[in-house]
Amino acid sequence: MTQRKKVMQSIGWMLALLLVCLLTTMPVWAQEDSTDGWPREIDTPKGTVVVYQPQPEKLDGNLLKGRAAVAVELKGSTEPVFGAVWFEARLETDRAERTATMADVTITQVRFPEQDEQKNKNLKALLEKEAPKWQLPISLDRLMATLDLTEKRSEAAQKINTKPPKILFVEEPAVLISLDGEPRLKQEEGSELMRVINTPFTILFEPSEKTYYLNADKDTWYTAKDIKGEWAIAKKVPSEVAARAPRSEPDTGKQEAAEDEEKPGPPPKVIVVTEPAELISSTGKPEFTPISGTDLLYMSNTDSDVLLHIKKQQYYILLAGRWYISAKMQGPWQYVPGEKLPSDFAKIPEDTAMGTVLYSVPGTDIAKEAVLDTQIPQTAAVDRKKATLTVEYDGNPKFETIKGTKMKYAVNTPTPVINANKKYYACDDAVWFVSGKATGPWQVATSVPDEIYTIPPDSPIYHVTFVRIYMVTEDVVYVGYTPGYTNTYVYNTTVVYGTGYWYPGWYGRYYYPRPATWGFHVRYNPWTGWRFGLSYSSGPFTFTIGGGGWYHGGWWGPGRYRGYRHGYRHGYRHGRNAGYRAGYHAGQRNANQQNLYRNQRNKARTTAMPATAGKHARAGTASNRPNNVYTDRKGDVHRKTDKGWEKRSKEGWKSEKGQSAKTQQQKATPTQTQQQKSRQQQNQQLNRSYQDRQRGDQRTRSYNRSRGHSGGRSGGGRSGGGGRR
Repeated sequence: MTQRKKVMQSIGWMLALLLVCLLTTMPVWAQEDSTDGWPREIDTPKGTVVVYQPQPEKLDGNLLKGRAAVAVELKGSTEPVFGAVWFEARLETDRAERTATMADVTITQVRFPEQDEQKNKNLKALLEKEAPKWQLPISLDRLMATLDLTEKRSEAAQKINTKPPKILFVEEPAVLISLDGEPRLKQEEGSELMRVINTPFTILFEPSEKTYYLNADKDTWYTAKDIKGEWAIAKKVPSEVAARAPRSEPDTGKQEAAEDEEKPGPPPKVIVVTEPAELISSTGKPEFTPISGTDLLYMSNTDSDVLLHIKKQQYYILLAGRWYISAKMQGPWQYVPGEKLPSDFAKIPEDTAMGTVLYSVPGTDIAKEAVLDTQIPQTAAVDRKKATLTVEYDGNPKFETIKGTKMKYAVNTPTPVINANKKYYACDDAVWFVSGKATGPWQVATSVPDEIYTIPPDSPIYHVTFVRIYMVTEDVVYVGYTPGYTNTYVYNTTVVYGTGYWYPGWYGRYYYPRPATWGFHVRYNPWTGWRFGLSYSSGPFTFTIGGGGWYHGGWWGPGRYRGYRHGYRHGYRHGRNAGYRAGYHAGQRNANQQNLYRNQRNKARTTAMPATAGKHARAGTASNRPNNVYTDRKGDVHRKTDKGWEKRSKEGWKSEKGQSAKTQQQKATPTQTQQQKSRQQQNQQLNRSYQDRQRGDQRTRSYNRSRGHSGGRSGGGRSGGGGRR
């Protein structure tokens, strides 16, 4: 074989290998383009309508308003006609799957700059006739990235409590066990054992030995004589105690199971608290690692978010979305608004171990997106005939006044029940019901009093103010909830978890806990939302919570108990593979639980949305055209090219760069100067729209990648103590 043939053969093998690699990775991208890729092609009797990715302007409840560039290819015509449409659409969302569908599209305005008045009317008539049939799917990440931030802030949300809880710091592996006040004991059925009911951890009391037992995993228990005293691993556990260990969670996959096989660490110290508190536990003396490009160090031997500013020599910790500052780790700590953080915080690279704190740094893209995420509802259609509700009270209904209002709420039930305007309104798993009596019978509410939405954050039922009724038909009620219902709130310009207030639980024959902010190491993941964990977790010491059969929800608000264990090692600190977003898969396996309308209770209540039920004509499939056409607020059409922006005119696409250069070469008149400023503002808006669209594409691709593999450690992250959202 000649040298030339050998070279050609080597090149051939290389090309074949490259082709195999491309084909191997193609399904994820192909799947993305077939589900929500843009632009969309819509066939009509008069031709094809190409709809470019919408540019949202406002989201009010589930009503989306925006504009989009379109191209109409009429039959018999050789050139497409470009224009802009303004629209309103009902948004159907599935936050767990991160998808949305624009349905019931109504065209409110049309502009085709190239056409005369009569042709404009004809094109408008065509679009107005066809648009209501459209079903336009879009990923929530594309939608969020392009949605303008609503500047209006809820006055009530500004009353979120930022006072620090009791903050403990220990230089050894430790876990925090939180109780809702002093321990309350309840006898176990058929046994002398007593259970501590005002904690989500499994703690049992053996009366004859006067000994407490705390479950650490299926085979390990801690023991102590004093619940607030020293705990040690029990060498021997009574069979009655061992039989009450929480049930193990189902195996979630071989990859995940393999990752859990890490070298077990030392047994953690157990610290029991009966007041709102958080624990920072380091494995020995604090060790700090530089964050590149900043004057910040982060504590690398803790599962908490602890940073040290070198110049200021001050420590910063992030707890439930709130920053606290101190000159020493032992405190005292005080709240510091995100806007007053040193500028270095905003320079933390996204793809580093500490990129996960950026959601709480004002001005960062991640912080903006987290705020935008709170504005997008999870929606559902509730069947008015099938939906039912039974409210259980501990005795006769007992009501107390909601401070600052004329309303009252029931305190002896886990279901929020409000007495307003001589009627009773109950909010159960994000569905409103109404009755003339506190005990029912209940029927699906078609409206609720506006006064309900004035409930303040210091009320334990504040979260119901984030559930809305959007529209009512003879058969269904369209409802939705935003993340405030699951304890995510916008405070100033970032998101926080929980209101920060302590709500004592109800004690009677039963114990009903209230939503808690502190004590469970809550941290944020941009894909899955807030997740609970442990101050320290290594090896088998997972301290599973919520088991034992008595737990009825309340600590985490609506949605009941949704898991606890696999949170940080499987997502939170993953930094190098797909950026801070790589951890989504850890929560994706719980998608059905993350959408409250999919739980067992609501499955019997809800019906398929019109778009997902096939009651709308599908608006074509994603085309292979570039998604590079935009419309400005005036309705002119532009496209982004490698050489800059081009504007559509009667002569076709015309570069806008040349026009600006010509104006700059000559002495500009006042009119020309104003025109130049107008073009600069327009280009700034177009560039922002382009950047937002690019970021949305990146987010969607990262999410689709996370679904395309089995998850797992992507490297680069710190390990942590477990917990699902």
